Amino acid sequence: METMLRKVFLSPMMAGFVGLVILAAILEFCVNQKWIPALIVARPTETIESFPPLFREMDLLGAFFTTLGMTAVATAIALIIGIPFGYLLYRNHVLGVAYEGWLAAAFSAPLVLLYPLFLVLFGRTHLTLIVMGAIPGCIPIIIQTRQGLLGVSQTLINVGRTFNTPERVLFWKIMLPAAVPAVFTGIKVGVMYTLVNIVAIEYLVDFGGLGRVVSEMYFRFEIPSTYASILAVIAVSVFFFWGFGRIERWLRPA
Repeated sequence: METMLRKVFLSPMMAGFVGLVILAAILEFCVNQKWIPALIVARPTETIESFPPLFREMDLLGAFFTTLGMTAVATAIALIIGIPFGYLLYRNHVLGVAYEGWLAAAFSAPLVLLYPLFLVLFGRTHLTLIVMGAIPGCIPIIIQTRQGLLGVSQTLINVGRTFNTPERVLFWKIMLPAAVPAVFTGIKVGVMYTLVNIVAIEYLVDFGGLGRVVSEMYFRFEIPSTYASILAVIAVSVFFFWGFGRIERWLRPA
């Protein structure tokens, strides 16, 4: 029992939670001492107290699942496009060299500025937000899929071929598991950019989701509620990081 309790209290999750509590206490103290203006940073206690009104008045839970759902669909589209295209760039060296630089340049560009174009194409709908989220999400997946496959040890490949392993089996059983860490790095970066784009557009056009809640609270100048809605956005991010982390550990070879 003592060993189990020690493992719980010394776990990374508990260490992170304790760090957050300490940071919140320091922030509360600084705001109470007026070292930090309350009009700029809300007290953590006031932020927590603002959650119930947000659930009642702004349907925070519905907004949470709206943003979560759109991010999940956009991420799925990014995966469907990104992994096969990254594999194509890996298989064809000329295409890989030709397009990787263009993809990196596109990734650094503010793609959110394309919103008016997609607004004309798809209208003011959730589909527009999903497409706008999928575009920046697939780029790091493409790049990291190619880099991950290129980084697979040639020794592993040679050992597989000594057993006359078919190329298809070689890819699924050796190359892909070896490339999992790099691929999932791209997926995690991609899902964050997907979420950022979706929330940013929700904020700018006041169209559903958590971005709309943040926008509404900000323009009402309700600082604690603004920070509470931002914490809800962070919760979406944490959910995806946790989920993909579990999948990565499942796929990664022992």
